[in-house]
Amino acid sequence: MKEFTDIEIIECLRTRQSYVVHYLSDRYIPMIRLMVYQKGGTIEDAHDIFQDGLIIMLEKIDNQDFVLTCKFKTYLYCVCENLWKSVLDKRTAASNYFIRREETEGNKDFTENIDHNMYEDIFREVFETLDPVSKTILNLYWQEISPQEIADKLGYTYGYVRKKKCEAQNELTEKIKKHPGYRRIMSTDNAVKEVVH
Repeated sequence: MKEFTDIEIIECLRTRQSYVVHYLSDRYIPMIRLMVYQKGGTIEDAHDIFQDGLIIMLEKIDNQDFVLTCKFKTYLYCVCENLWKSVLDKRTAASNYFIRREETEGNKDFTENIDHNMYEDIFREVFETLDPVSKTILNLYWQEISPQEIADKLGYTYGYVRKKKCEAQNELTEKIKKHPGYRRIMSTDNAVKEVVH
């Protein structure tokens, strides 16, 4: 395989030479896959992050003032690592609304079980207020079906599915935060913490 210098890679990306994208995929996806896998992701996650990372790189490179101040490999890795951290933060935030973190199930008392059930009820109620496309995409995504498969199944583009998924997750998150039941649980939890401490 022909080796490309960092300067050649940047110039080829600026002129949208597809062969350099294949070169970068062959060369760097294993590195990104390992990083994502070690931080709890899947192979599909790694490919998504790599593609998103390349899109960000293209946007930066298209700016004629762009100057690479480190190795291309290092820069790409940092971009992908930050993207993956952002994905993990969003997943954690979404799951924390209806999954209580306890050290063991045995530590839960009656009131904690009630809270847990209330979280799930709030989640289901809010989920039903989303538009049908959002609900379908999120359901498929939670079944660990890849964005590309979802796009193929529903007849949308890959980019639309990714964008719609993010928008739907954000809408779900905001609506749960504003739900009166969620606010009541949070205020009760805080009151209990103040009494305990």
